[in-house]
Amino acid sequence: MIEMIVDRIQVSLMSQHRLVVLRDIEDERYLPIWIGQFESEAITLELQSMDRERPLTHDLLKSTIQEMGGEVRYILINNLSKDVFFALIVIDVRGETIEIDARPSDAIALAVRLRTPIYVENQVIDHAGIRPDRNVEPEILGLPDDMHERGESGERVDESKLSAFADFVDTLNLEDLEDEE
Repeated sequence: MIEMIVDRIQVSLMSQHRLVVLRDIEDERYLPIWIGQFESEAITLELQSMDRERPLTHDLLKSTIQEMGGEVRYILINNLSKDVFFALIVIDVRGETIEIDARPSDAIALAVRLRTPIYVENQVIDHAGIRPDRNVEPEILGLPDDMHERGESGERVDESKLSAFADFVDTLNLEDLEDEE
C-alpha cells in the first residue's frame, strides 16, 4: 500500500468534469480519479476549512461512526476495474476491524474530515498512476482536452500571443478610473 494525500481538485471550466488528484507522499507519482461535483465540493470545503451552517453527508457519516464508537483507521483505494475505482473505509470498532465498500470520492471526503491516511494498492497505482515529465504536454498526463486553457473558439491559448495584451494591462493606471467616479 502506498500512502497518498490530496494534491488538488482539478475543475474543467468548459464542462462539469472534476478530478481529485492524489499524490504519493514519498515519490513523484500521482493518481487522478474522476469524481462528482458534490464530492469535489465536499473535499474542497474541508481542505479550505470553510464553515458550513449544517453538516454535509460526509460530516454526518463522520459523526455517526464516532458516536457508534468507531474510529476510521484509513481508507484504501483497492481496485480498478473497467476504469472504475473502488475503495474501502477501514474502521476499528472496539477492537474489531470492519471494511466498508465505498466510492473513492466519498472515502476521500471522509478521510480529509478525519485527517485519516489515504492508501492506494500497488497494482492500482502501477496501472493508473502518473509520473509527470517536466517536458510533457498536460494532455499526455491523461487530462481531458477541456481541462486546459482554451480560447473562446476552443483552440489552445498560446500564451506568447497574450504578451501584447499583458503589456497593455500593465500600462493601465487604475487611479484614473477612481477619479471619474
